[in-house]
Amino acid sequence: MTNRAKNSTLKAVLEVILYDNPATQDEIADKLGLTRRYVTKLLQPLIKEGVVRRAYILDLKKFDEFSEMFDEEKTSREHAGTFLIKDMLRDMAKHICRQFDMSFEALLQYDSEMAEEALKLDYISNNMHEKVRSSVETVISINPYSEFSKTMVLGEVGYDLERIADHTCHIANFALEDSDPIDEEMMETLKSMYKTSRKMVNQSMEAFLDERLELKDKVMDYEERIHELQKKALNNIATQMAEDDVMDKDRSNYYLALSRVVKAFERIGDISIEIIDTAGEFYRNIPRTTTPERFRRMKP
Repeated sequence: MTNRAKNSTLKAVLEVILYDNPATQDEIADKLGLTRRYVTKLLQPLIKEGVVRRAYILDLKKFDEFSEMFDEEKTSREHAGTFLIKDMLRDMAKHICRQFDMSFEALLQYDSEMAEEALKLDYISNNMHEKVRSSVETVISINPYSEFSKTMVLGEVGYDLERIADHTCHIANFALEDSDPIDEEMMETLKSMYKTSRKMVNQSMEAFLDERLELKDKVMDYEERIHELQKKALNNIATQMAEDDVMDKDRSNYYLALSRVVKAFERIGDISIEIIDTAGEFYRNIPRTTTPERFRRMKP
């Protein structure tokens, strides 16, 4: 077994100890589908040094001293509690990007089955957010030496990711419910909005997870682009509505749903800005503004 695979299994074992409070190694083995002998082998050095205590409790403060065993570079705000939760956020971000990709591909292909699959992924997104939320509460309750506000930020990022997943559902729902084709010019604009907002999600999460705060300028440039595209798309919809000879209920609903798709890309971009602002506060104590990002753009 490779060192990476072994470390991944050990992280899973530690998560079970931290969140499920097992009484025996048999419980841990059953939970993960491992042999008790292998669980013992993984835990033996940690038990020896007091990082894991019987019946199975993880000493987060001592774990700090051993977390470099995972061969992962710590950021300036890393400690044992955040180390494990940030791993969850990394997995959640990958999953939600998959949901985003599938939702947009369903729209491109007018594929209702793919849209349904994308919507099913949202249940997993919600469960992942709940795991992050409960993990933050657990770490705060058993790790009083950590900074409360710093740990709470991890829960906020989990919530932001869950909101992004919700907005991708508008895209999937359009593919599921609206059969009228999108004209070529509009589709090209939507493709550009998708590519831009997708980059914003990736880079904002990279900034937060890996302390890449220098990415903020690039994300802000993408934000300007996304709003230019939004304006172009909404003007296109307004023009189509004005020129439409048949404006019945179905057509009205079509334009409304299409506007929701455009808005979804814009909101995904806004949330990405919120995440990268959160990274600045988390690592450098740069206060976030209390004004929502979309209102900061409004001129007096």
